[in-house]
Parts: sequence; structure tokens; C-alpha cells
Amino acid sequence: MTMSWPYAHLLINHFPVVLSVAALAAAILALVLGRRGLWLTAMAALTMAGLFVYPVFLTGNQADHALNDPWYIKHGTIEAHDAAATWALWVFLLVGVFAAYSWWKSLKKPEEGIPGWVRAGVVIGSLLTASTVARAAYLGGKIIHESPVLQLKDAPAGLPPAVVTELRGDTTAGH
Repeated sequence: MTMSWPYAHLLINHFPVVLSVAALAAAILALVLGRRGLWLTAMAALTMAGLFVYPVFLTGNQADHALNDPWYIKHGTIEAHDAAATWALWVFLLVGVFAAYSWWKSLKKPEEGIPGWVRAGVVIGSLLTASTVARAAYLGGKIIHESPVLQLKDAPAGLPPAVVTELRGDTTAGH
């Protein structure tokens, strides 16, 4: 299998999703338990999510160009996903910079507690990142899940026999 932009996007697009949800979980636990280590974990997860978001966005744009609006993808689904991903990109970049700075400052002074404004920023930032990336991921899933080709009982007419065999999952045909 050769690497393509759509494949590369699918390989890395889960990092911001998982990291933002992990940051939100750590921030909620930190609020409840008041543990410094949980605040640092939330900051680290938000920082890492901010680092991953641009490569995910870049590969997504390149995947869009590589696909070039194929017939089997419902019109408008890629555009809706891209619009949501653009919002997520800016939210992640801003929150990631805030989290990186807060994490760095907190590590420099381990004897001090995490200031209230940092705790508030981490909670709000993790809520923002988790919600914007959830919307982008949901709309990204619709690109395939709402594909008109999935509604067909049989392969469209005119496809080469090898493709039809592959679509059916029949790997023993012709052997």
C-alpha cells in the first residue's frame, strides 16, 4: 500500500480528538481532586493536541485536493468538515499556546500551586477543544457514512470487474 494524503489524514486525525478528551477528563478530575499532577497532565495533553492539529489540518486539506470531489462522496460533506476543522484549528492553536506557557511556568515553579486563572483557562480550553474537535470529527465521519454509494445494493455499472470483486470482498474469484 502506498501512502496517500487521505490515508495520512486518517492515520493522524485521531490524536487531537483523543488528546482533547484526555485533557478534559484530567481537568475535571483536577477540579474534583485538586491534584497538581492532574492539572499538569491536562496542560500537557492540550499542548500536544495543539502540536498535532496543524499536521492533521494540512493532511486534511491535501486529502481534499487529492480526492477532487469524487462521485461517491455526498456533495458538501467535505466542505462542512473543512469549515469545522478550520474553527478547531484556531481553537487548538490558541489553547495549545496557552497550555504550553502555563505548563512551562508551572514546571519552573513546582513549589507553587496552579493559579486560579490557569485552572480556569485549562478547564475552558479543554471544553473548547473537545467540543470543536467533536464537531469536526462528526462531520468528517459523514464524508464516508453518508456516501451515496453505501446505499447501493450492487456495484455501479461500468466498474472494472476487479474493482467489483474487491468491493464484494471476494478474494477467491479467478483463483
